[in-house]
Amino acid sequence: MKTLNDFNFKNKKAIIRVDFNVPLNDKFEVTDATRIEAAKPTIIKVLEDGGSCVLMSHLGRPKGKQEEFSLKHIVPKIIDIIGCNVKFVDDCVGEKAEKAVADLEDGEILLLENLRFYDEETKGDVAFAEQLSKLGDIYVNDAFGTAHRAHASTTIIAQFFEDKKCFGNLLAQEIESIDKVLNNSEKPVLAILGGAKVSSKITVIENILDKVDHLIIGGGMSFTFVKAQGGKIGNSICEDDKMGLALEILQQAKDKGVQIHIPVDVIAADNFSNDANTKVCDINAIPDGWEGVDAGPKSQEIFDGIVNQAKTILWNGPLGVFEMESFAKGTIALGHSIDNATKNGAFSLVGGGDSVAAVKQFGFADKVSYVSTGGGAMLEMLEGKTLPGIEAILK
Repeated sequence: MKTLNDFNFKNKKAIIRVDFNVPLNDKFEVTDATRIEAAKPTIIKVLEDGGSCVLMSHLGRPKGKQEEFSLKHIVPKIIDIIGCNVKFVDDCVGEKAEKAVADLEDGEILLLENLRFYDEETKGDVAFAEQLSKLGDIYVNDAFGTAHRAHASTTIIAQFFEDKKCFGNLLAQEIESIDKVLNNSEKPVLAILGGAKVSSKITVIENILDKVDHLIIGGGMSFTFVKAQGGKIGNSICEDDKMGLALEILQQAKDKGVQIHIPVDVIAADNFSNDANTKVCDINAIPDGWEGVDAGPKSQEIFDGIVNQAKTILWNGPLGVFEMESFAKGTIALGHSIDNATKNGAFSLVGGGDSVAAVKQFGFADKVSYVSTGGGAMLEMLEGKTLPGIEAILK
């Protein structure tokens, strides 16, 4: 696996695929710069070697060239984070881009315009990828969030660089962290899967049952398992057509010696709102007209014990509707448990959009071992798939 450390970038132009698909407010200001901060070590390494950086990224899902999706809006934030000037060119291929790259000196950074202003990017067009390849001497992929897409800038471009391509720091860390959980883990291994739907996590569950000792199933998806076993779940979310599958998963886990843990109690609400009436119910005895919205106190206590015995922890998905303050206690309690286990030597990996949002919101981001930057890409790796963006560098 070639990384930045396999190259000296002195007098070289590194063309780096970053993931600067960051949220902007109505004044076009960056509201969450995590992805820019994550790319900083890769950029700094190239500059410190005495090379220059040509950064390429997408932003949003524009239909053609739309000014509101221009990457020029994020230049001030990049300058702020990297700590040096950043040039910008309002195209990503062609004469204008090639001239801007030719004028780039060692120690300088150039940001190209939004790749998705061209349909050829998402179509994985070879000619477009070849045009991009003219803009650098060494190709660096540091965009884990798009590594599961066979786009021109994430996958196809790599074929034009043969032995002059590598993973950036962020992408290398992502691969190592997920590999540590799936293939090089210290036992006991615990996976915590939450969120609303079993259907979105089926292949993940099936792939990790051979790798884990304990599996906590929380959030909305737990009700499908409870109802499948004859429990009464009131008005709680449930995928009735997946109940047979839930029973199969329970049997598979039993056959493999994996202990599955489902909440024993829940906070139930009479309405899906922050100021609803609430009460604690056994998870298999939720009254009609009430729905489970968070893990209950007994469940929090049980999960705390399981987490603190684990040496490797994967967390993907919250335990309740954490976006509402009244229903965030289970997710916060889980965060505290994982924080404590990590302090005591466990390796903890958090990934998936909602889990990442939760650990940031409640201040746990720097208390776990690693927070993944890619939701879909991480899920596909957990499913056992080889991501095209990663495979392209390994070829």
